[in-house]
Amino acid sequence: MRVIGIHDSHDASVCLVEDGQVLLAIEEERLSGIKNYNGFPSLALAEILKRSKFTISDIDYFAVSGKHRPPVLDREAMVQHFKNYLTIFGTSIRVARHTPIYGAYKKIARKRREGDLKRAGIPLDKVFFVEHHLAHAAAAYFGSPWRENVLVLTCDGAGDGLCATVNIGEGNNLIRKADVPESSSIGWLYSVVTFMLGMMPIEHEYKLMGMAPYAPSKGANKSYMVFKELMGLSRDNSLIWRRKQGVPNTYYIFNYLREKLAFHRFDWICAGLQRWTEEILADWVRNCIDHFKIEKVALGGGVFMNVKANKKIAELPGLRDLFIFPSCGDESNSIGAALWIYSQNITRASEEAAPIGANYWGMDYSDEEMKENLLDEKSIDYNRHDDIERETAKLLAVGEVVARFKGKMEFGARALGNRSILADPSNKNIIKIINEMVKMRDFWMPFACSVLEDRVDDYFTNPKGIKAPYMMMSFDTTENWDQIAAGVHPYDLTVRPQVVYKAWNEDYYRLIKSFETITGRGAILNTSFNIHGEPIVGTPMAALDSFMRSGLNYLAIGNYMVQKKTRVLQR
Repeated sequence: MRVIGIHDSHDASVCLVEDGQVLLAIEEERLSGIKNYNGFPSLALAEILKRSKFTISDIDYFAVSGKHRPPVLDREAMVQHFKNYLTIFGTSIRVARHTPIYGAYKKIARKRREGDLKRAGIPLDKVFFVEHHLAHAAAAYFGSPWRENVLVLTCDGAGDGLCATVNIGEGNNLIRKADVPESSSIGWLYSVVTFMLGMMPIEHEYKLMGMAPYAPSKGANKSYMVFKELMGLSRDNSLIWRRKQGVPNTYYIFNYLREKLAFHRFDWICAGLQRWTEEILADWVRNCIDHFKIEKVALGGGVFMNVKANKKIAELPGLRDLFIFPSCGDESNSIGAALWIYSQNITRASEEAAPIGANYWGMDYSDEEMKENLLDEKSIDYNRHDDIERETAKLLAVGEVVARFKGKMEFGARALGNRSILADPSNKNIIKIINEMVKMRDFWMPFACSVLEDRVDDYFTNPKGIKAPYMMMSFDTTENWDQIAAGVHPYDLTVRPQVVYKAWNEDYYRLIKSFETITGRGAILNTSFNIHGEPIVGTPMAALDSFMRSGLNYLAIGNYMVQKKTRVLQR
């Protein structure tokens, strides 16, 4: 059985599931060059059909994420969308949602979606629309290693009228036990505050999380008390939270919140919001564990991209094991929708969807294809190496920064070695160098580390042994943190690791192992290969273009080491 999953809103993506296994999954941004692409993912669909050598007629079902698609907006329109909620127009939208006008709008929007599908050649009798939070829950549950007695929780900004759900996973089914309406959305509130602080909503929330540890406790507590008075867990139903009396719908909370936070410092607000988010999510998960007496938890939805909140959840005494779908924002809903439709159409337990492992589901390219992109560039030298991993490790060991483009592309927002910028994590000065070269990150933002599976205990504490291969969780570091100092948060010394398993990515494992042989350090700094504001590079042409427009001096592309003839930035 073959199912293609499609997510056609922000962070658009397509995936192919065959006999319960994810074979391919690609985000539209990697081909369009438009970060967080919003709309129908026609390029990703064409790429998946080309690489699988399937035609539309070879696909049994098309699973589309969401019963209702929000407006298709580019970055500028997204900012205007948030501004609209601050005006009388926003009030009009709120009123219209409770009239027949809104129902008519949803019908028109559905026809537009069906038009997109028809233009792609997809017959509508093969199309199934999967409710937004059901897709999140399906990705988390069917992606997890468990198939019975699993607590499956979702939390995001909003989708199909909800912002969170509580589900029990059993066999091929998910049983919803509770949900929270979008009017009390933690995720949307976080985005409103992101916008209030002058950053891009539904993109830069992680910057607030990164700033939070720097705030002094007195100021942080002042802002925290503001957020604490907005929402809380329900006294009537411990499985949900609600807005407190007098607090407006979170979609229209900007002016209310701006007044409450007047004269609060930037870092106080970040810290207060992050502390409250961690607290309410951890309390919610604990209540659900206690209520259902289930110790295995699977999480999905964009709020769980917050690695500090995930850390608090993982530390809950009643939680035995935790799975968070890799890059669990809306990009994952193509996968969740496909896995749900697959699981509802099988007839035998032996056909159950396979748990995901390594999420290298994207494009890969041959050395010949790599070389084609290098031939016409006169300002570089390049050589092919039989052991490009060792050559890369040697450069890292002497303090160089190397971009790497090799193997299948990772799915999602986290670069996991195959589309990454790498460096020696023991050198704190490398942070400034990488930022000047290419990343241009805010000065307070930490980088991350890739750690060999057999060196985990040397660098961070994980007493429950929760697997952490996707950079979806943070941990406290050990006394050896200085060996990976450039890859930890400089204030609270937590680390957001990618544990590298040899069986999942042998080439990348061998690269770090070679670096370990030279330096004794079994970890390297790993950040995504992209210029700030652009998506992670998806093609050899995009990799070379980003390399040439940046201050990077070395690019390991396939088995070729590329070096600029004129060094751009000295170490």
